[in-house]
Amino acid sequence: MWMIYGANGYTGELIAREAMKRGQRPILAGRSAEKVEPLARELALESRVFDVENPQLDGVQLVLHCAGPFIRTSRPMVDACLAAGAHYLDITGEIEVFEAVMARDAEAKQRGVSLLPGVGFDVVPTDCLAAMLKAKLPTATELWLAWYAPRAAVSPGTMKTMLEGAGYGGMIRRDGKLVRVPLMFDVREIPYSSGPRLSVTIPWGDVSTAFHSTGIPNIRVYTARSPKAVARLKRIAPLMTLLRFGPIRRYAQKVAEKRTGPDATLREAGRTYLWGRAFHASDEVTMTMETPEGYEFTVRSALAAVQRVLGEAVRPGAMTPSTRFGAEFVLAIPGVSL
Repeated sequence: MWMIYGANGYTGELIAREAMKRGQRPILAGRSAEKVEPLARELALESRVFDVENPQLDGVQLVLHCAGPFIRTSRPMVDACLAAGAHYLDITGEIEVFEAVMARDAEAKQRGVSLLPGVGFDVVPTDCLAAMLKAKLPTATELWLAWYAPRAAVSPGTMKTMLEGAGYGGMIRRDGKLVRVPLMFDVREIPYSSGPRLSVTIPWGDVSTAFHSTGIPNIRVYTARSPKAVARLKRIAPLMTLLRFGPIRRYAQKVAEKRTGPDATLREAGRTYLWGRAFHASDEVTMTMETPEGYEFTVRSALAAVQRVLGEAVRPGAMTPSTRFGAEFVLAIPGVSL
């Protein structure tokens, strides 16, 4: 028996509906009865209503945690999973969350529990790409990863999570350590398979996970932006520090709740283009990858991860997707090409 916590959110509901189509019967959970229970009735699934600080995990083997911002919700859910002996999976992309979960490896092994953050678009494709690049160039000391999503749209939950850390600038990994850098620390053209695009560094989850997956000590992650968007971001960058103040950040997150995620047409038709480069001195290797649209990919990869964890022998500890399932895991997701 497994549970989707945050099942009433944009991504959680997509996963719940697809799980039902596949004949799976997860428990749907969240903190709002008026949001969770109607969905559970519609899908004829069991529901539980509780705050993340007081989880109800009786009889649950695995929790797929979909309620962000994860910087606020991950730790209590991990605590509850360790106490209950339930495996923990989530769809976070937050560097601080990855680092916090990885630090609990010894606890997870002692309890016989798998802790597996980032089983969605953040960070399965890039994490697996990083592992493939490392395999091709074991001596690599630098890793650059990048992605481009045409016509990308984000859900309310994703935007609220982005706003949580937006006031603190960017982040890279330098000589094995996480280092704060300014927003758009580096701007360069990236040769995606769909064509070259101007791209900027972002504090993406792989700044944490790719290090744990590959041991490569210097890591940057980029995303494509139009020249106009880059110019606009440069103008507003000084104002972003205002988001460090709680009242301003909470107001912005409240506004973000009015957003809607991509509709079914965009999810079904959308593609994401990824590029990676591993290098050391004069040696380098590059690869490109294409995946379904980000939320569509997350639905598919999260359910694949749940199936693998429940269907295979227990491997306790804190792991990244590629260290748990292997670098080829991403290639088993429908719609992915390398």
